[in-house]
Amino acid sequence: MSHQTRPVTFVLVARIPAEGIANFRAYEAAVLPLLPEFNGRLERRLRNPDGTVEIHIVSFASDADLQNYRNDPRRTGQASLLEKSLAELEVFPMADV
Repeated sequence: MSHQTRPVTFVLVARIPAEGIANFRAYEAAVLPLLPEFNGRLERRLRNPDGTVEIHIVSFASDADLQNYRNDPRRTGQASLLEKSLAELEVFPMADV
């Protein structure tokens, strides 16, 4: 198994129906504070005026850190909030140019 040790950056685009905004924000409030424990950082967080679109730029020290964050039971335990939000998520791996 290969372990990637170079930084990982991605952009998340979330499209949230108006009725799902409260659940989406509750999910974020629960999972975003976990990022530093996994060498993760929310570089930038943008939201449109009505709260139906959010863009996050997130980085991790390594792919292993990202995977550990994604698999953390405190994060996965909040999945129902994300599901209830009905948010459509797009994730784009990115690199500095």
